[in-house]
Amino acid sequence: QVQLVESGGGLVQAGGSLRLSCVASGRTFSRYDMGWFRQAPGKEREFVATISWSGDNTYYTDSVKGRFTISRGNAKNTVILQMLSLKPDDTAVYYCAARILNVEIATTPREYDHWGQGTQVTVSS
Repeated sequence: QVQLVESGGGLVQAGGSLRLSCVASGRTFSRYDMGWFRQAPGKEREFVATISWSGDNTYYTDSVKGRFTISRGNAKNTVILQMLSLKPDDTAVYYCAARILNVEIATTPREYDHWGQGTQVTVSS
């Protein structure tokens, strides 16, 4: 079982940056692929980025490519989402998610087994 706790959200002006962190409990963190999703009011939860169990492979949704970077530190059971050049459209609750490692990239919520409670990101124009 993995428990996830996100932090780092907040209010920022357009063009600013934020660094989201997700800390996982348990001793098998390195066996999990990790992902970040977000959900804006009235919208479905959408994929943002994912990183493989080894950290060697990453994948992003088109709207954040070149602005967001996902990384992980297996020694500290942590996954990071560095967000630059933020836009008002990035406003949402951001969720960290985990699933047992798999060769296939996972970009839908149903493919992930464990979720954090979310952290609010608000970008003002």
